Amino acid sequence: MTAGMNSCYNKIKEDKYTMKREDKKNKDFKIELPGERIQKVLARSGLGSRRQLEKSIKMAQLYVNGKLVELGCKVVEGDIVNWKNRKWVIESKDQDFKIIMYNKPLGEICTRNDEKGRATVFDNLPELKGQRWINIGRLDINTTGLLLFTTDGEFANHMMHPSTQIDREYACRVFGEVDQIKLDNLRKGVELEDGKARFNDIQQAGAGETNQWFHVTLLEGRNREVRRLWESQDLKVNRLKRVRFGGVFLPKKLRKGQYQEFTKGEHSILMQDVKYTPQNLELVARHLR
Repeated sequence: MTAGMNSCYNKIKEDKYTMKREDKKNKDFKIELPGERIQKVLARSGLGSRRQLEKSIKMAQLYVNGKLVELGCKVVEGDIVNWKNRKWVIESKDQDFKIIMYNKPLGEICTRNDEKGRATVFDNLPELKGQRWINIGRLDINTTGLLLFTTDGEFANHMMHPSTQIDREYACRVFGEVDQIKLDNLRKGVELEDGKARFNDIQQAGAGETNQWFHVTLLEGRNREVRRLWESQDLKVNRLKRVRFGGVFLPKKLRKGQYQEFTKGEHSILMQDVKYTPQNLELVARHLR
């Protein structure tokens, strides 16, 4: 048994992991410990991405039951996790989790607490007991429209990961002269300060004397990416609204500042659409005050 495994458990009964002599001779034989990897459990609980948590483990910042955690550590129900001077207890959880959609108004920010005292997207969400809402992606303070929230951190990470290839659709009001050359540039891709980016689709949706409306789609969610793409063509977005996230459309009846919980049917359809299957073993970390 490795040092990493020893750090996770104080006592392990020998009769649970007895090996036959012929198994000992097999170099491929491995002992399968119960439980689930700690970074997976904490990510599911919304405490960070797996990569962030693995970095904290490498920096010797996590403890389980008073023992320093190493990569490969698994946790079981009842284990106590210490991290950043806070404690969590590992509990089993019903596999069902909640998803809601929210119509973000102008002026709200996507953070739980703001030092400047500004309104946040969490202010109008329903209260939870023993859980917390995790936002799936962000919108900047000047962007309105569809935001998704869930109580499952693993699902949130799945939805936001670039490999999932979930498209986002935005309605943009653009100020300036938009010609075919600029639209072709935005479809082919332009270099931004954080790498090449492009719109997967652009559809004109109306025009005025100085402003034009477009619907655009992206397969990623980089910071201010829609605005920066238009700015690369010397155009300015003066209104921006997200109207779709994957197969989820912002309902016309959902007013700004209001939320709507997914029905069981909508929940199942979204799981199939994004190819997400919850793990059979569901462990979560509950904060201890």
